[in-house]
Amino acid sequence: MAQVLSVAGDQLVRVALTLLVFARTHSALLAAITFALSIVPAFVGGLTLSGLADRLPRRQVMIACDVSRAVLVAIMALPRMPLILMVCIFAVVTTIGAPFTSARAALYPDILPGDLYVLGTAVTITTLQFAQVIGFAAGGAIVGVFGVRTSLLADAATFLVSALITRIFVRPRPPARGPQRVRVLSRSDLTAGLRLVFGNPALRTPMLLGWLVAFYDVPEGVVAPLAQSLGGGDVAAGLILAAGALGASAGAVAFSRLVSPARRLRWMTPLAATACGLLMLFAFHPSLPAALVILTISGIFDCYQLAANAAFVRSTPPAQRAQAFGIAQGGMSLGQGAAMVLAGAAAQHFEPNLVIALSGAVGAVTAIAVALSRSVTR
Repeated sequence: MAQVLSVAGDQLVRVALTLLVFARTHSALLAAITFALSIVPAFVGGLTLSGLADRLPRRQVMIACDVSRAVLVAIMALPRMPLILMVCIFAVVTTIGAPFTSARAALYPDILPGDLYVLGTAVTITTLQFAQVIGFAAGGAIVGVFGVRTSLLADAATFLVSALITRIFVRPRPPARGPQRVRVLSRSDLTAGLRLVFGNPALRTPMLLGWLVAFYDVPEGVVAPLAQSLGGGDVAAGLILAAGALGASAGAVAFSRLVSPARRLRWMTPLAATACGLLMLFAFHPSLPAALVILTISGIFDCYQLAANAAFVRSTPPAQRAQAFGIAQGGMSLGQGAAMVLAGAAAQHFEPNLVIALSGAVGAVTAIAVALSRSVTR
């Protein structure tokens, strides 16, 4: 419940800032950079701050992150706030979100043993995707009617409610590593974490497959010019962003309920390749309704992330779980941001449909390469 509120608010602000930048500059690249700046800082936070959720009580970390983000977003809503400063502050908000995400993810295996973890993760993904659908779909309309400042105040309120829900309903638990001196970043800890996730194929393969989201999330980075090329406005941009999230929500429910654990692992790579490969259909310049269908179906195949997540958790030591999640999530965010910026730059010279199609092709080939590398190391 807490995460749904904050995610819905964040998507609303992402849409607001992206559309605001595109409206003022008419630059696909600057719009893509703005969207990426709301994601990429999670890489920094994942590397430097996620370990706090192993050293401090995870509930305490979640509450502190929510309150900090509420204050920062409220500052963004101050009158006559410069646009560049708003974007920079939201980048800090994204950075602070990394330890919250790591703490929440690290709590799940303690609460849900065995395959209950997969079912619980499916519920989480479904609700989070639903929150994204609400935030994205309503974002364009809300910005158009109420303006950016009201959208920011609504986002700040979601963080405060999230902190309150966490304070009331999440059970206090001791730190995973026991009482010790808290450090934001230790080179030895970071090295150990990187060695853990990259040195073990059981962790590396599902993590790399999870990072493929960068390729099939490219439409988000070029949403403004894509909506314009399809003959739509702000509302169309919101629908484009919501389509993938809607598909992912449906796919997570079906995959967790109808597919056995063994088959989930076997299907992980083919589903990842398909999620990316479907975007190659954009090369045929689909209409807006057809584009929404393609993005929704691609989102359905995002369900492989459930299997990747479960495989990653099973192979991660509990005392390093938050840090491992932080590194994996940080790399995913960096990949998403880099892909969006590159896509935005390409959209300056090529049609967004072609940019999306090329991204899907590269993602499908990368999924096959990851699978082959796993076979070689066995």
